[in-house]
Amino acid sequence: MKVSAIICTHNRESYLGAAIDSLLNQDFDPDAYEVIVVDNASTDGTKAVVDQRLPHPRLRYIYETTLGLSVARNTGANAAQGEILAYLDDDAEASPQWLSALCQVYEQNEKIAIAGGKVTLIWPPGVTPPKWISPDLAGGLGAYDLGDELINIQNPGLTPRGLNYSLRRSFLNAIGGFDTSLGRVGKNLLSNEELHMTQLALEQGWQVVYVPTALAAHNVTPARMKRAWFLSRSWWQGISECYREQVGGQAGPKQLQRGGERLIRGLYKTLKYITKPAQSFENFTYAYGQLGYLSSAIGGMIRRPAPANRTP
Repeated sequence: MKVSAIICTHNRESYLGAAIDSLLNQDFDPDAYEVIVVDNASTDGTKAVVDQRLPHPRLRYIYETTLGLSVARNTGANAAQGEILAYLDDDAEASPQWLSALCQVYEQNEKIAIAGGKVTLIWPPGVTPPKWISPDLAGGLGAYDLGDELINIQNPGLTPRGLNYSLRRSFLNAIGGFDTSLGRVGKNLLSNEELHMTQLALEQGWQVVYVPTALAAHNVTPARMKRAWFLSRSWWQGISECYREQVGGQAGPKQLQRGGERLIRGLYKTLKYITKPAQSFENFTYAYGQLGYLSSAIGGMIRRPAPANRTP
């Protein structure tokens, strides 16, 4: 088995079927890949959607009782037979050449640990994207486009989106799997797990690449077309960034300075672009996220135990 394509899902029965079908219909050697669906404690009709397709010889179903995206990703990895682990979101659809494009880069370069591709958006039928959604905010919906050329990523901030994401198994094993303190759990929007993985890979001498031909499309749910959703996501993004810094040994009073400066900058630009709704709301969302960052930083300092007294 060369590749394991994995979908981790939680209560997404309306989109899951299309995601599975896109993986079962890849332009790829049918004997060289499997498709695994990890049902992460769903309470809707998820299992029925999978059961409709289970006669397919490449499809496997696993039920994971512990809620959490990173937990589900680790469960899928532990059950997988492939050396390459390719993750597709349950509300995304892979292009027919998705696996071929990803596998090609791994075969050509043994130092690649992570690869991900371009992501376009699928808007609900008859819906026009709101004018207040800027290109950067569209990235929060999953859009990801670094151009049409293969790019060796050096900046963790440009890391591939988790909805169109793959890793080499040997790298994942070496770092002990996905950090279960990061990643979504139920309705919270904790994130940054992919950014953290890229940072680890680069620090250890691996490479991370953007593969434009590994194309996937992400469905935009109606709930994500509301301003409140973007504010909530930004709040959790701030918390995620704070946690990532804590893991990296960057916690402490300087976080208050960093968060405060970013908050002021975001509010200033909110007012500066008040006549441009998309830019103004983008900056207000950014500022709102710094409140989440600061609240997490303060909470971390309160919870952190004082250093033990040392005798001379």
